[in-house]
Amino acid sequence: MRTGKGTLLAVVTLLLLLGCGRTVDVQPVGEGTDRTAPVFPDYRDVTVPCNIAPLNFYYTAPDASRFVTTFTSAGQSVTIRGRDVVWKEKAWKGLLSTGADVEVLSEYKSSSGPMSFRWTIHVSPDPIDGYLTYRLIEPGFEVWDDLEIMERNLESFDAKPISDWRNTRNKCMNCHIHAQGRGDLSLFYLRGEGGGAILNRGGKLRKLTLRDSTMISPTVYGEIHPEGRYGVFSTNIIIPAMHSFGNRRMEVYDTASDLCVADFDGNRMTTFPETARPDVFETFPVFSADGNWVYYCAAPVKRLPADIEETMYSLVRRPFDAGTGTLGSPADTVWSASERGLSVCHPKASPDGRWLLFTVADYGTFPINHRECDLRMMDLRTGEVLTLDAVNADKSDTYHSWSHDGKWFVFASKRGDGFFGKPWFSHVSADGSVTKPFLLPQRDPHFYDTMTRSFNVPDLGNASVGFDAAEIGRVWREVPAEQFD
Repeated sequence: MRTGKGTLLAVVTLLLLLGCGRTVDVQPVGEGTDRTAPVFPDYRDVTVPCNIAPLNFYYTAPDASRFVTTFTSAGQSVTIRGRDVVWKEKAWKGLLSTGADVEVLSEYKSSSGPMSFRWTIHVSPDPIDGYLTYRLIEPGFEVWDDLEIMERNLESFDAKPISDWRNTRNKCMNCHIHAQGRGDLSLFYLRGEGGGAILNRGGKLRKLTLRDSTMISPTVYGEIHPEGRYGVFSTNIIIPAMHSFGNRRMEVYDTASDLCVADFDGNRMTTFPETARPDVFETFPVFSADGNWVYYCAAPVKRLPADIEETMYSLVRRPFDAGTGTLGSPADTVWSASERGLSVCHPKASPDGRWLLFTVADYGTFPINHRECDLRMMDLRTGEVLTLDAVNADKSDTYHSWSHDGKWFVFASKRGDGFFGKPWFSHVSADGSVTKPFLLPQRDPHFYDTMTRSFNVPDLGNASVGFDAAEIGRVWREVPAEQFD
């Protein structure tokens, strides 16, 4: 557990929540709490990639003892004794190497006598991208402290900061995104004095000021074109607001938002009259897999914050010309908020061109504090929208990204305690069926019991980004930000 000012911030946040009339969801493990499963994390009957790190877990029955867990796959068998089931990595990889599902027998002694149950770990032959980046952040609202952007090796438990507060004098930093899962093409923001957008392209780091005189703000949300020359971004005037009703503790909304395109080769920003209209909010732009379309979220301007619950975003797309770096017309509404009575945000196209994953909520465009927030997936060949019942839970599910082959996705969910976001993974089959998600494995199975920071915007990469926090600190101190016009 973190100590010092980080822990103090978490405590203050909890007190603020209690002061707003909300009961904190963090409870002890056991029957009648948010952890009713006999094991935690609940890896029963999940599907995992063949290259994932060991699924360490523990038994939650408080009065049980003499735990014996037997794993069997294709004639191989491994037995682990004790409440905490912690694998040796070599033994785990040997068991997964059979390519067969792992059958599990759990046995223990309870106050009512011997107990046992069987379950399965399904092993997919599809490997997942080897790296995951995420921002570690206190679950506060208008404060932040000791931020880190981490890169985790999903085949082991190795992790390193690729940007952190120690090397940047505690600057704010926004989340790291890969272009279609590419480790050699990514971007994140360092905010404040000396900051800028940090572009990693082919192993070369650049610090960019992505703003010109026509824009209402610096760039906020966006994505890199598959070919790497362009980026599409929103430019937003963002207002946070606290309130005390329901489960939505905080709203973040735009009072203005437009779209723009950055030419990384020509150091040029371009805005477009069609996406700079004063009567429409536009945000969360992303490219299609082939780079020929830009998907984004759009809503009619409302009187905010008074009409926030009536502000609903539709999913819209426009053609993109990679030869000129321009957005075209007309806009095509592919998912209408007015027809469905819901609001969409965070669209992400699968790199294989088949699927579009997005989030829906009752209203607005900042669903992380909306418990009703769920993931949906559109089949781009047919337009059918799948509800992903096997993936969604009773608390916020959002901030997702794809593996480079479109067969896995990761998302942040507050399921369980309802307070801290954690990364969960699911497999997608050719017919669009998705598997029961599994929680990011940790070396210590009790890791999540004492973790007081959220995993924000988890993003998959097929290779390491190749830089670390010390290198980012040097860029922040020594490299001037390139200007765009």
